[in-house]
Amino acid sequence: MALMFPRLARNFVKNGYFPTDEPTLERALSALAASPGPMGILDPGAGEGVAIAEAAHALGREQVSTYAVEYDPERARHARQLVDKCIQGDLMDSIISRQAFGLLWLNPPYGDIARDASGNIGYQGQGRARLEKLFYQRAMPLLQYGGMLIFIIPHYVLDTELVGWLTRHFADLRIFRAVETQFKQVVIFGRRIRQREQVSDSVKATRALLLQIGQSEMSAEELPVEWPFLPYTVPESPSEPEHFYRVTMEPEQFADEVGRLQGLWPSLDTHLGAAQQSLRPPARALSHWHLALALAAGAISGVVKSKGGRVLAVKGDTHKEKASAVEYTERGDGSIAETRILTDKFVPVIRAWDMTPGSSTRGEVLTIR
Repeated sequence: MALMFPRLARNFVKNGYFPTDEPTLERALSALAASPGPMGILDPGAGEGVAIAEAAHALGREQVSTYAVEYDPERARHARQLVDKCIQGDLMDSIISRQAFGLLWLNPPYGDIARDASGNIGYQGQGRARLEKLFYQRAMPLLQYGGMLIFIIPHYVLDTELVGWLTRHFADLRIFRAVETQFKQVVIFGRRIRQREQVSDSVKATRALLLQIGQSEMSAEELPVEWPFLPYTVPESPSEPEHFYRVTMEPEQFADEVGRLQGLWPSLDTHLGAAQQSLRPPARALSHWHLALALAAGAISGVVKSKGGRVLAVKGDTHKEKASAVEYTERGDGSIAETRILTDKFVPVIRAWDMTPGSSTRGEVLTIR
């Protein structure tokens, strides 16, 4: 099978990016067979999208929906030209429907997980904290039962913990050495099953083989040019994933939205202008009680001039106080029970700044309670 897409980048390491070499990709895809119905396939570390696009063409592009996640913005732009949907962002910052895909092509970033400023590493396992294992934990639940896994990692990542996960979650496990040996990669094939469906006799032998390869006690056979076994059939996907999006907004998307909406400035008067508008006069003259209540509520403020010439700048407010009362009752045994009752009381307070010319209190702030 000849590859449809030329490589957009060579097989080099850059920030943990190890694209699958072309011979390994071509031979791995020869192990797959398509279902007659629609299929959904996912690459959560897609790079430039070549691997998942090649998988779609190998299975039949017209009946395959391709999904990808890629952290690097430049590589994500390339991937979006080849796949149906691509999230540019961190896989850990995405919402993707579980059990929604029939094929999981998993070639994750390689390396140890760095600690953050607080000393956390964001890894829930007990073994060595590796990016390959973190991506496996996050991506494996996205694969439907009966779905196919192609897992490409350095062989030395296969420790007891990762091997235990693989043998619990997958049947028909096979492991081969990648054609390109620079990065010591192995290609692991498996079919996801429920743990109760696992056959215990085959698990022991598979676990022993994977551990021996992981500990360099033996070497895996090279991925065959012609697949000699029954092909792994990618099952039909019942429906499109309900959720497939990034949690946080992409920077470019955020900039576009800000440019389109112009923030809050165009609607400044709508949100804040109401407070600057003049109040409508009441339908009838206010009584002394209404005036006192409006002053206390802060609805009336400003300069007030009395008929006698006194000028005050007033501002009303209300605060809550607690009134305390004590009740005494005699119990049946003759003892006295004391009950303290606290009652909330709203007290209006009006503060006035005396501005009356010639007044003895001119310039003072008066409190009217």
